[in-house]
Amino acid sequence: MAPGAGERKRNAIRVGARVLLEGRAMQDSLQLEVHDLEVQVLTGIYSEETHLPQPLRIDLTVDLRCPDRFAPETPLSASKNYLDLKHAATSALPEGLHFTLIEAVADHICETLFLGDERVLRVRVKIVKLAIAEAGESIGITLVRNRR
Repeated sequence: MAPGAGERKRNAIRVGARVLLEGRAMQDSLQLEVHDLEVQVLTGIYSEETHLPQPLRIDLTVDLRCPDRFAPETPLSASKNYLDLKHAATSALPEGLHFTLIEAVADHICETLFLGDERVLRVRVKIVKLAIAEAGESIGITLVRNRR
């Protein structure tokens, strides 16, 4: 019979930045999130889409290497500025460049974040194409990239 949640919790032992649970090391993690950015981007494959920027809603979740502890006096350099995430999804997108697929927009955002900080381990980008929704639905993609 598998141990219950209470028993598993009792078996957990905290060791620095790792938790040992039933003999397995579990990594601590830090996720930074920026959601609901509305950005105008040249994107699309259909003729009615290709000549004007389209409104996109972008959500970002970035996994960072996590330090052992955040003390009250821990400086921002121990984490990441949220504005870096916003920059990757807004002003870092090349103005005037047409992205055929929104997947390419997501990839560009991932690359910007990976190149800008070696602590970035994983980037999740969700993009919703606002102009094609007919009844408030969300139509788009989610791309997840891991540092290679």
